[in-house]
Amino acid sequence: MPMLVRWMGDDPVMTRQDRLGIFIRKLLSHSPLSAEDQREIRDLPYTIRRLEPNEHILREGEKAKVCPVLLQGYAYRQKTSADGGRQIVALKIPGDALDFQSLYVETADHNLQALTPVELAVFAIKDFERLVAPRPNLARAVLVDILIEASIAREWLLNIGRRNALARLAHLLCEIFYRVQQIAQEDVGGFELPLTQEQLADLLGLTPVHINRTIKILENAGAVRRISRRLTIGDMSKLRQFADFSDLYLHRNTVSGI
Repeated sequence: MPMLVRWMGDDPVMTRQDRLGIFIRKLLSHSPLSAEDQREIRDLPYTIRRLEPNEHILREGEKAKVCPVLLQGYAYRQKTSADGGRQIVALKIPGDALDFQSLYVETADHNLQALTPVELAVFAIKDFERLVAPRPNLARAVLVDILIEASIAREWLLNIGRRNALARLAHLLCEIFYRVQQIAQEDVGGFELPLTQEQLADLLGLTPVHINRTIKILENAGAVRRISRRLTIGDMSKLRQFADFSDLYLHRNTVSGI
């Protein structure tokens, strides 16, 4: 049962220069950047790459030579066990740099794949390194972005290890809502999750059957709405209660605290 996303980072008219606006907004959401810093990002050479769902952006064991930024669509990181079991370990939304860690760690330790049709801005790592090296604000922005991703990973570990199925799913929905709204910089009016029940199971450490039962509980409570094959938020306050949600780990107010 696929559940698609209403807000995909789409912009009906985008010039080459303002394509990177969503990426710059993401960095500005947690780090101060001067007008010159922003201009230098926009002037950095890049190519546009479009992929279909499940196509690989980076494979485990590869040596990364590029730094892709997600402009439209959704992507995910995954790890696979020796017996073929899959764990989705990160969900990436429009505006996210997909592999900042490859600026510092040469070999990929995970698979990175498109979840929906995606559009990427692809920078050469050597170009991005030259951009960041003499600019402390940009270097800090890259570091903070990596640290926030690590913070989200810690919360996901807690989610899988210590929360029950109902709280796990509610927590994930709350997180994605706040992350999307932060980058959209407007009321997105809810969203539709871009994950099948099988993918949700691989993300939350549950079975697809358990995922379906959990969705029904949230639906009966009015916290989510399911229309045909789509799932949207119905009542955010109820969803937060099920999750006991705090957005502290998202560090959404990092800039104001500087």
